[in-house]
Amino acid sequence: MPITFLTQAELPKASFSHEFVGDDFGGVPACVIFVDAPPGEGPALHVHPYTELFFVIEGDATFTDGTSERTVGAGAMVVVPPEQPHGFVNAGTGRLRQIDVHLSPRFETRWLADSR
Repeated sequence: MPITFLTQAELPKASFSHEFVGDDFGGVPACVIFVDAPPGEGPALHVHPYTELFFVIEGDATFTDGTSERTVGAGAMVVVPPEQPHGFVNAGTGRLRQIDVHLSPRFETRWLADSR
């Protein structure tokens, strides 16, 4: 299998991110979201049937499970197990840059009530 090289700009854009879908690249067993969110932005409470990994590169993110919150900064890694409700918001005054890795070749999201 040849090596594929991509830049974020070559990936489909969502509201505050660029998204890599493994199924679109020969069934790679992961999806990746390159987050670049302004203050106050982030996804509402939701669940996935697989594990999701978050790597905070720059800024501060407040994660919630629907009942409690925790703010983490650059260098943090967050592991969310399958079916665990979660969401996050950029809690800082600058951009939130993070990489979110979905351990699935396609995105599967069930949105819950917004906890914010």
